[in-house]
Amino acid sequence: MDTGTDWRRRLGEVGVWRGGPDLDATLVRTIEGLGYGTVWIGGSPSSDLRQAEALLEATERLQVATGIVNIWRSDAAELARSFARIEARHPGRLLLGVGSGHREATPERVRPVEAMTRYLDVLDEGGVPVAARVLSALGPRMLRLAAERSAGTHPYLTIPAQTAEERAAVGAAALVAPEQTVVLDADPVSARRSARAFLARYLGMENYTRTMLRGGFSPEDVAGNGSDELVDRIVVHGDAEALAAAVRAHLDAGADHVCVQVQPAATDPVPALRGLAAALGSS
Repeated sequence: MDTGTDWRRRLGEVGVWRGGPDLDATLVRTIEGLGYGTVWIGGSPSSDLRQAEALLEATERLQVATGIVNIWRSDAAELARSFARIEARHPGRLLLGVGSGHREATPERVRPVEAMTRYLDVLDEGGVPVAARVLSALGPRMLRLAAERSAGTHPYLTIPAQTAEERAAVGAAALVAPEQTVVLDADPVSARRSARAFLARYLGMENYTRTMLRGGFSPEDVAGNGSDELVDRIVVHGDAEALAAAVRAHLDAGADHVCVQVQPAATDPVPALRGLAAALGSS
């Protein structure tokens, strides 16, 4: 299994998380040119992994990760076959992020840890290496499973203090690759407006609000549209230096790799990514 140093070399310290419909060959080539190491296909990529394959073919060295394949919507056996197909063409460049989604969008989501265990069994049978997959783990039981049956964890909407807890839970050798949402906007009023628009759906999902409470936020913080403190800490906004500081905070807390999600999603992410890359010294 890779050590933290190896994961940073393989994935790069910083990557880009973006919804699948908003990713194309032109954008990923730009991302690669800016010095980012990995593109995460957000949402629920299908088990045929055709988009991942297309993005790999459009780039030369960029890693592609799924963030995340939903176990309730994607057949595990097909996913294993798709991984084998892509690994043969692009060895070592695909990381499978796998998760159990959330009950509000997936009513059949029951006993997610047991369901994930069965899903991983099928991936094992299909020859997907443990080091080629990572779990979206928020709760303690899923984190334990991530440490035992995958390369590590890809947490979503968490803060650096939780990154430190996740590192302690999965151990020094495992991958910890949190997502960090950012808004390049130095006006706190308009930036919070964008952040709240993004967070609105997640504040209605029990697994995310429960994770926020575990992270130290209060019931009042997660109520309604979220407190200013919650919004500011989960969706970091400001100039490029402020966004870079948020990324460094996760790395300092024990992350191997941080993937940034630029909001609003409807806007061109390249200006924010270019500014962030410059602030981090990667371009």
